[in-house]
Amino acid sequence: MIRDGYLARWLGREFEASPGADGEIRLYTPEPTDGFEELRPGRFRRVVPASEVEELRYIRTICRWRGERFVVVGEHDGWLRVEYSGGRAPVAEHLGLDRIDHGVWQSWAPRAEIEDLQEEFI
Repeated sequence: MIRDGYLARWLGREFEASPGADGEIRLYTPEPTDGFEELRPGRFRRVVPASEVEELRYIRTICRWRGERFVVVGEHDGWLRVEYSGGRAPVAEHLGLDRIDHGVWQSWAPRAEIEDLQEEFI
C-alpha cells in the first residue's frame, strides 16, 4: 500500500488523519467504528480535539528508480507515479521525466523497476 499523508495515534490506535486549523484533528477509518460517522461507504470520520491525540506524524512512501530517489505519489495497475526528489533539473531531464511545475518532475514507473520501496516519517 502506498501511503502519503497524516497519521494520528488516538486511544492507542493509528488512524489516517487530517489536522484542522481549529485545533481539531479529523480521524478516518475504512470500517464502521464506535463514534465515527459514515461519510460514504468505506469512509468513516470522527473529529477530536488535538489535545486528545497522542501523536501526529506525516508518512510518505519513497523509493529509488533508475538510481535516483523519488517520492511515490500514486499507483495504478502495476505502475507507480513517482516524483523526483533530487532537485537537479538536468538529471530530471536526462531521465525523461515530465515537468509538472517549476522544480516538480514526475513519471509513471513500472513497479518491477522500483527499488528500496519504503515508508518514511517526516
